Amino acid sequence: MTTHNTDSAPKQAGDWAARFSDRMSRVRASEIRELLKLLDQPDILSFAGGIPDPGLFPAEQIQAGYDAILADQALSRQALQYSVSEGYLPLRQWIAERMTRDGMPCEPHNIMLTAGSQQALDLIGKLFISPGDPVVVARPTYLGALQAFNGYEPAYRDLPEDALRSPAEADLPHGALGYFVPDFANPTGVSLTLAEREAVLALADRLDMTLVEDAAYRELRFIGEPTPTLLALDIARSGGIDNARTMFLGTLSKTLSPALRIGWVCGPKPVIEKLVLLKQGADLHVSTINQMVAHRAVSEGYDQHLHRLRGAYGHKARVILAALERTMPKGVTWSRPEGGMFVWVDLPEGVDGAALLARAIEEERVAFVPGAPFFAEVQKHNAIRLSYSLPTDDQIEEGVARLARLIGRVIAEA
Repeated sequence: MTTHNTDSAPKQAGDWAARFSDRMSRVRASEIRELLKLLDQPDILSFAGGIPDPGLFPAEQIQAGYDAILADQALSRQALQYSVSEGYLPLRQWIAERMTRDGMPCEPHNIMLTAGSQQALDLIGKLFISPGDPVVVARPTYLGALQAFNGYEPAYRDLPEDALRSPAEADLPHGALGYFVPDFANPTGVSLTLAEREAVLALADRLDMTLVEDAAYRELRFIGEPTPTLLALDIARSGGIDNARTMFLGTLSKTLSPALRIGWVCGPKPVIEKLVLLKQGADLHVSTINQMVAHRAVSEGYDQHLHRLRGAYGHKARVILAALERTMPKGVTWSRPEGGMFVWVDLPEGVDGAALLARAIEEERVAFVPGAPFFAEVQKHNAIRLSYSLPTDDQIEEGVARLARLIGRVIAEA
């Protein structure tokens, strides 16, 4: 017979907060998601949402894919039906071949397709994080990863500033999960050097760390030559992907279309097998027709499409960097990305990014993301993130000029 604790006060019917699980105390609204609502205000010049330029979506190619699949009776029956949790095999084969060419030899059974790489983060958190488990992240790190992991109640540890210079001496817990964005990180736009990537692996070996490599922006390099991924270096030293300690997260959201919701995890087969079980409980599988359309799209001129993206985002990066150089007051510094969608701006001490945002919207009608939410353990408040992917050249120049004007006023008032 089941008994109930009669000492506790009964919950009121409408008191939903009292009924939620304890983990919900760690789940909060994303400041970035809230800021995206500002895009509906036409007079706001927004550097807030790190979202692709819709003018670069291959819409005609995607439309042709849907039309061809739905016009074919056999293909349409497959496309509109349930499917396997691992994902559409031809797309997994294409991903495996592409990753192998990028120095990460793998097979389709090493890959599971997910609803964007954001779902991969959630499933990895569910698989590897128990309450109180240590999770090591960079300072700053991707806010979406913190949101995905928060529900599993980790104990975050910021990567010490000198950890990648002296990995043998870094003071970090044994057996942690380590999350890294080595290429054009969100929010900083900064990439890890080859030496720093090797240091991450040395650190992981010393501390028996499980690594998550988020490669959401890797394909968007517009300056320089690619650096080997953490997984590529890991495979080279371990003798094969099934001996590696790294899971690689990829996505088509930044290159093809976010709405298709196509991401993937690549890793050792035993890890993928467990993730498949978790995905079955989450949503069974990614939309079958979207997977099939994505496969058709990437199989036809994908590298030419990437060339177009790199040219467009590289141009916008040059525009925003020139505008920052031309207008920002003394004491303001910023990153110089070689790819991706972001510039990280460090403000003078005492200038709070959140307070600056409130004034920027009110006084200059400019939006951006304050830096503090991107820090897991110890926050830094005098920083902001600017995304140059969506605004036009004129909007970038005008928005940076307005922001510089406001920052100048704030510094003068201090």
